[in-house]
Amino acid sequence: MFNNIPPITRNIIIINIIVYLVANFMLPNLYDTLSGFYPFSPNFKSWQVITHMFMHAPFREPGGIMHILFNMFTLFSFGPILEQTLGDKKYLILYFASGLGSFFLFNLWNFVEAQQIISGLQDMGLSAAEIYPKAALDYVGSLKISATTVEGQELSSQYYNLLISRMMGASGAIFGVVAAFATLYPDAKIGIMFIPVPIKVKYLLPIIVVISIYLGVSGNGGGIAHLAHVGGALVGWLLARIWKKHLYRFN
Repeated sequence: MFNNIPPITRNIIIINIIVYLVANFMLPNLYDTLSGFYPFSPNFKSWQVITHMFMHAPFREPGGIMHILFNMFTLFSFGPILEQTLGDKKYLILYFASGLGSFFLFNLWNFVEAQQIISGLQDMGLSAAEIYPKAALDYVGSLKISATTVEGQELSSQYYNLLISRMMGASGAIFGVVAAFATLYPDAKIGIMFIPVPIKVKYLLPIIVVISIYLGVSGNGGGIAHLAHVGGALVGWLLARIWKKHLYRFN
């Protein structure tokens, strides 16, 4: 059955599985190197804008295995149809452009939050510059900071956590695939948990996007990068809208 999956989708799934096994059972430091960090973090490397798409929550974390299983199952469900419809080149562009879009939107929001934190620290006579070097993953010095008030310590902790937080997963890219599918096949019906009857994707996708925006902006995301999903979905929708006009021409 696996050999019947179109090659691009199949290879993406294989690469994700291999990277997951290597990172969890052979080279755990890959999580520090390949996960995506805030671009103004001392831990950020340029390649992370791509490699974060192949990293998933560690096996030993609660729900860790479900992260990669859910993503790969979703890609398996929607990817083959789009790969056959769009062709290899445009399908690859869709996948990676959606992943880049997710990284951009998520970190644009991180930038807004970081500026608010930095401004708050400055209003208290504190400097974010003292926190920046302490956030490096290889830092071995003291973590003591100059903030003495509860508010200052809380803002300092928020900035530190932003700089060390990892972004990982193929969800943004896969949301782009799902959004493109919903754009090209809006009347297709799918069944999901907790909904007793199949629902058309043109109704389901907007609901998911609105919920993701709310959870991402409100900060109630539970450690999930919901705005990354929105960024991926937006890119997938835009590309599918453009290509839909010429769908049969380039096929």
